[in-house]
Amino acid sequence: MKVVFIGTGEIGVPCLNSLAESDEYEVVAVVTQPDRPAGRQMRLQTSPIKQAALKWHIRIYQPQKINEKTVVAQLRYLEADVFVVVAYGQILSQAILNLPKLGCLNVHASLLPKYRGASPIQAAIRAGERYSGITIMWMDEGLDTGDILCSQRLSIRSDETAETLHDRLAELAPKTLKEGLDLLQKGKAPRMKQKEKEAIYAKKIKKEEGWIDWKQEQVAVDRQIRAMIPWPGAYTWLKVGNQRKCLKIFKTILSNRCHGKPGEVVKVDKHGILVAAKKGGLLLREVQLEGKQRMAATDFVRGFSIPIGTILESP
Repeated sequence: MKVVFIGTGEIGVPCLNSLAESDEYEVVAVVTQPDRPAGRQMRLQTSPIKQAALKWHIRIYQPQKINEKTVVAQLRYLEADVFVVVAYGQILSQAILNLPKLGCLNVHASLLPKYRGASPIQAAIRAGERYSGITIMWMDEGLDTGDILCSQRLSIRSDETAETLHDRLAELAPKTLKEGLDLLQKGKAPRMKQKEKEAIYAKKIKKEEGWIDWKQEQVAVDRQIRAMIPWPGAYTWLKVGNQRKCLKIFKTILSNRCHGKPGEVVKVDKHGILVAAKKGGLLLREVQLEGKQRMAATDFVRGFSIPIGTILESP
């Protein structure tokens, strides 16, 4: 089976590697986003998918816009049986979707119709979902609206972050994709309509969504912190002398024995920094002050005094 792999994000790397090392499939080309300047020095950075494709010596295309006529012509020439799309970053036109002989499949990191869009992993954690998973979907011109071919699910752990869930879903994706491709090869691939009434859209995360509103209940704050790891991170303001500095929070433990104003530091001890929310509180276990290194909260308070009654502020 001849495959064109279309993707950019790191979550797609295990799928590409699995296809490339298999004797059942021939990855005839990879399409990924152009190299972009990144970092303080704005050096050109290649996508994780391009890096993987280079290791396998696979032909690489990096168009600015995949739907341009010249790109469509190039992809038509490959005469692929199937296109596999994972976290590419552009909507494919019907002209592209019509090219592969057997169809165009998308590997999506949620149990559709929850959560469509750019941030399904973060959305599932913030919503307190018990399960997430990988869905293999027949692509159409909509945003994650196509029919479902197959899916596999996994449980979301109580301490799950977007980073850990991303990695676990990336491991699950190749197995789910193989299930879908096997069904496709056998001519037994189903088309199950999504239930539109259950559909939820997860928009792209913005940096300001990392700011913590302590007027939320403790569970909501905890979910927000875990959903924002690794980017953009969860932040609060901490007064340092006459200045306010960002305090980034990485790990917390829920505490029901906490009474105070939202954002108030009610206790500092060998276990960490206890902060009140609207209801209950959170014990901060790992933090990073602006300009400093990430560290255990117990180490942080040894070198930085936080008086009881200090209010961690929202922007």
